[in-house]
Amino acid sequence: MKTQSYGNYIRLVPAFHFVLVPLGFVTLTAAIVYIFFAARNGISLFVSLILVSLSLMMVMTMIFSRIFACKAQDRAIRAEENLRHFVLTGKLPDPSLTMDQIIALRFAADEEFLSLCAMAVNEHAAPDKIKRSIKAWKADYDRV
Repeated sequence: MKTQSYGNYIRLVPAFHFVLVPLGFVTLTAAIVYIFFAARNGISLFVSLILVSLSLMMVMTMIFSRIFACKAQDRAIRAEENLRHFVLTGKLPDPSLTMDQIIALRFAADEEFLSLCAMAVNEHAAPDKIKRSIKAWKADYDRV
């Protein structure tokens, strides 16, 4: 696997991002267009409405499954980074750290983790700034 860095840490799953998502939106769009086609030609709207409902359910399931998986990963990352901070300092991280900052800090090696935590709190640093400040990148190949 390619060494991870700021330039390539974003992970795309081709089957999800380039096939399933576009296909879901194309299907929903086609179902909506079919409603207008059916209404214009006097065809029963029952089948059309079922197609739209099923397509909408499919798209919503796809979106929510992604959101729920990311939320579960965020909770795991927060727990891991809280533990790492506790191991390094004997105390929990500053509670003013946002979830996005904590997620960005997970890429920092232990040697710079504490200084980046301080920078994040003191400067209210954006996650992108935190990631750009990391010198020794700690890869996370498990995030999807």
